Amino acid sequence: MDDTLKEKEPTLDRLLCFALYGAAHAFNRAYKPLLEPLGLTYPQFLVMMALWEEDGLQVKTLGEKLGLDSGTLSPLLKRLEQSGYVERRRDTADERQVFIRLTETGLAMKCHAMGIMQAIGEQTGCTMSELEGLRDGLKRLKVNLGDEE
Repeated sequence: MDDTLKEKEPTLDRLLCFALYGAAHAFNRAYKPLLEPLGLTYPQFLVMMALWEEDGLQVKTLGEKLGLDSGTLSPLLKRLEQSGYVERRRDTADERQVFIRLTETGLAMKCHAMGIMQAIGEQTGCTMSELEGLRDGLKRLKVNLGDEE
């Protein structure tokens, strides 16, 4: 086979999707030891981040913000509630609506998140502007693939 054709063959190391897959796993592995002292998994950490941004969200809104369906989100919220980080409250006007609020313990954990974010930033070996460029590129890619932002 011609070397020029061989260079154009799709291989794992040339696939963008495989690079993203590997990077996602690397991020999860990097977060794990940082989140263990807080008793959080990475998906639970994302729920907490969303609530630190805007507390008192409806479960449906929280799921939309995180891109999680209720079958995935409900067990996460149940574990966070059992840990004392959040509480679920039904709307008195419409009991079908459930709101998630941070407890005092959950609110107090926010200061730990800043240290985690700094540690992850350092582990990447990238500058802040490089990380922002990667993030913006990934957001654009997500939108281009039809997953509206």
